[in-house]
Amino acid sequence: MASAVGTGASGGIGGGVGGAAGGAAQGPSFSPLYQQIKSLILRSLQSGEWRPGEAIPSEIELAARFKVSQGTVRKAVDELASENLLMRRQGKGTFVATHAEEQVQYRFLRLAPDQPAALPGSAHREFLDCRRLRAPVDVARALQMKAGEMVVEVRRVLHFSGQPVVLDDIWLPGHMFKGLTADRLSEYRGPMYGLFETEFGVRMIRAEEKLRAVAADETDARQLEVAPGTPLLSVERLSFTYGDQPVELRRGLYRTDHHYYRNELS
Repeated sequence: MASAVGTGASGGIGGGVGGAAGGAAQGPSFSPLYQQIKSLILRSLQSGEWRPGEAIPSEIELAARFKVSQGTVRKAVDELASENLLMRRQGKGTFVATHAEEQVQYRFLRLAPDQPAALPGSAHREFLDCRRLRAPVDVARALQMKAGEMVVEVRRVLHFSGQPVVLDDIWLPGHMFKGLTADRLSEYRGPMYGLFETEFGVRMIRAEEKLRAVAADETDARQLEVAPGTPLLSVERLSFTYGDQPVELRRGLYRTDHHYYRNELS
């Protein structure tokens, strides 16, 4: 058992687990067995063995594959489900999570309406621009690209209940999003991250955000239909795919006169 799992761990699993302690300890570092199984499942997700929306093998099949107990597999799958990477469906099995799922398609959008009836699902997207350009230095740095490499810049407004609420500037690595256009974005009926999954094979699995208060300049005020100088919430989000690879830089300006930013801490 240890040989089958341990070999896989040394090929990439231990890099994330042992890397944190490697500088401080002289001997090898070990992760719990279920964490090693979790990393093996993540490797299969990253390689595309199981696509978004597809069922993964049963816990019994995975236990036989990795030569561990079903309980160990269950604990690994439970963690992946809690991280929204897998979805359990009662009586049907476990599936690779997709941003097309109602439960997760807006999980990175933390803006909540003052009136609970105005749900995020009522959002209307207005794409203002989609163009390819050489990455500005700060964008290239955030996306871990070389200065001057091509990126796709998308500018859009999100409307809730007929009112413009979010103005987004989005940058994506050009080589990963060839063929992305404003028309393609506008024609796609599902969430934008769903398009990224199905058409470009890029799945956003986690994000980091920075928030600050800013005053609307004349251009932003016009797009959001507020007076220049109106207080706005600036949210800079860096989204990552598997392997902690940054694949999207998003800078959004949020109106908060009828919405608030909500987060859950644990």
